[in-house]
Amino acid sequence: MASVRGTVRSQRHVAEVATSQRECMLNLIIRLFMNAIALWVAARVVPGIGLSGELGPILFVAAVFGVVNALVKPIVMFVSIPFVVLTLGLFILVINAGMLMLTATLVDSLSVRGFGAALLGSLLISLVSLLLSLVLPER
Repeated sequence: MASVRGTVRSQRHVAEVATSQRECMLNLIIRLFMNAIALWVAARVVPGIGLSGELGPILFVAAVFGVVNALVKPIVMFVSIPFVVLTLGLFILVINAGMLMLTATLVDSLSVRGFGAALLGSLLISLVSLLLSLVLPER
């Protein structure tokens, strides 16, 4: 009897883990599309930002942008804590613009001409991402 309960518990645990993994993957895909939409809007609105290609290349740019923000940005934020504190957080705008410029350097489908375009683009990307996250809340 105890082994049957143990088997049922382990099956329930496996099902919960699978559901959790599916939700995590769905959130990742939603974030990828949110980044793609935000980048597309920035390319259409901000002069100096260009995004070439159809859906595939745009999704690739969004994925690279997400990886840059996940891996590089925390390191840059840590190193620049004194500047962030000194500027009362405004230096974060410069960091975001730098992440957009770095993404453009890594991917041929995205072009950013100048720091001003990167700054405006990063502001618009943040705004569009915020609005989309309000419409599509994380699960």
